[in-house]
Amino acid sequence: MAMKKPAQLNPNTVAWRFYVVLAAVVLIYAGLMARTAYIQVFEPDMLKKQGDNRSLRTNTKTVQRGSIVDRNGHELAISVPVETIWADPKIIFDTNALSMTKHWQALADVLGQDVSELKARVTENPSKRFVYIERKVAPAMAVYIQELKIPGIHLRKESKRFYPAGEISAHLVGFTNVDDKGIEGVERVYDQLLTGENGEKQYRKDAKGRKIEILSVKAVTPPEKITLSIDQRIQTLAYRELKGAVKAFKATSGSAVVTNVNTGEVLALVNSPSYNPNNRSGVATHRFRNRAITDIYEPGSTMKPLTVLTALEFGSIKKDSIIDTYPGWMRLGGSRVSDPRYLGKITLSELLVHSSNIGTTKLALSVPKNYLIDKFFDAGFSEETGTGLVGESSGMMHDRPRWSKFELATLSWGHGVAITPIQLARFYTTLANGGIKMPLTILKQDAASVAKQTHERIFSAENSQNVIELLENVVNQHYTVAKVDGYRVGGKSGTAIKAFAGGYGDDYVGLFAGIAPISDPEIAVVVVINDPGGDLYHGGEVAAPVFSRIMKGTLRLLNVPPDDNTRVSSVQAEQKAKSSSKERDHV
Repeated sequence: MAMKKPAQLNPNTVAWRFYVVLAAVVLIYAGLMARTAYIQVFEPDMLKKQGDNRSLRTNTKTVQRGSIVDRNGHELAISVPVETIWADPKIIFDTNALSMTKHWQALADVLGQDVSELKARVTENPSKRFVYIERKVAPAMAVYIQELKIPGIHLRKESKRFYPAGEISAHLVGFTNVDDKGIEGVERVYDQLLTGENGEKQYRKDAKGRKIEILSVKAVTPPEKITLSIDQRIQTLAYRELKGAVKAFKATSGSAVVTNVNTGEVLALVNSPSYNPNNRSGVATHRFRNRAITDIYEPGSTMKPLTVLTALEFGSIKKDSIIDTYPGWMRLGGSRVSDPRYLGKITLSELLVHSSNIGTTKLALSVPKNYLIDKFFDAGFSEETGTGLVGESSGMMHDRPRWSKFELATLSWGHGVAITPIQLARFYTTLANGGIKMPLTILKQDAASVAKQTHERIFSAENSQNVIELLENVVNQHYTVAKVDGYRVGGKSGTAIKAFAGGYGDDYVGLFAGIAPISDPEIAVVVVINDPGGDLYHGGEVAAPVFSRIMKGTLRLLNVPPDDNTRVSSVQAEQKAKSSSKERDHV
């Protein structure tokens, strides 16, 4: 049987199939190359980002806010570790954590929140990865929340500001917000120094979590500790006395300032009413105001020593001059100036003791107008005192070309000018240190830095001392309530009717400013009682007793030696003044 020959393959069919497969392979490779080129050239960041997400890590070393301490190292503001509760909504939805009803109710109860509102905040945006639940909770509460083990609920370490002194130093120290940024007081002024900078290390890890490359290291910048000039013992004393006086006299508010006259350091600065900086919920905003540096008042008769000093500086009078106040009143333009009673011929001591408006007016008019006004400006009544505190007022002192005689008269006894309590304290500080004007400071000064400082002399040492001795007579003869046992004290009261737009009302401000010890002045104290509500409203009645108690406590806390044995009695001073009557000048 004959065998058939196998069929011959068609070459055209083989070639067609080969070219089809070849074309497919070429297209596949071309597509892969195009995709690779696109990723490498046009979208490289996406791959880098995915790679960094898997291998790049950053460790942050946080620093707590620096502390604020008084001159003796007592803490006024510190940071304490706390925990912040936050949620990851995506994890909560992915794990169906919302079904843990009892756990969520327990979380809401411990935080004092409504469970429905809590869940609503978390579910508002399911794709978010971070939502605050509660900021800065106590460690014990954080432990309880951690034990609930709710998926997507996490803890993060933070710090919380705490103020051990509470309301006593609230206006000076201030406070921070929830993000530890200074909002008021020293916390705001020195926010940058107190904050510091966190450290950071960026590195790359392998699949097993091992560090294979350190990319960058940023060192920690530690915060600074701010040491204030405040002595917390004196601060506490001043606040207690001021608060008691505001309550006793039913006053609207009060302020007190204590300074070291040799360095310009503020040893105490208090206001009443105050507030608790550790719990500010429900506190009216106006109570945050540091009245000692923001509120301005007409200083009244506390300015009369400046007028006497100005006349002494110009030379229109001498220390033993006699002022004739006859007939007890005078008319300047269309206005009348008078004393409550006719005083006759009086010494400078009697002028201040009896607070004579006529006598002070005659002294003001005995010097050139520009000279008198310049001395008020020199005393700092149109500028800030140098503390650097936010919100400090520069007062209200007019610099106009024309002044009537009546305006000059009212200026001489503390009307027509408005100043802050701390500006008044600065003037009495200048008077006490012999006429040298220096800025006040809320930072502790060391002896070396004080020695290097140069300040402006605006009054002669001799005339400054003369006025200080006159102020001692004022306390000894009239305001005995301002005395301090064992110490020579000088001071002057002031009572001013509060001004408002368009005139004066029926409210008063009582002031007392003074210096001690007279033999070697170290401390100046100013007390302001704003709008006392009872029958007593004069500065000598409402502010002088507070001054005495604050001054007494300050001198003893600082161990200032008594100078009672060097006191010159007021009787001897008067006899000495009368014996030299032939040499007195009449104004």
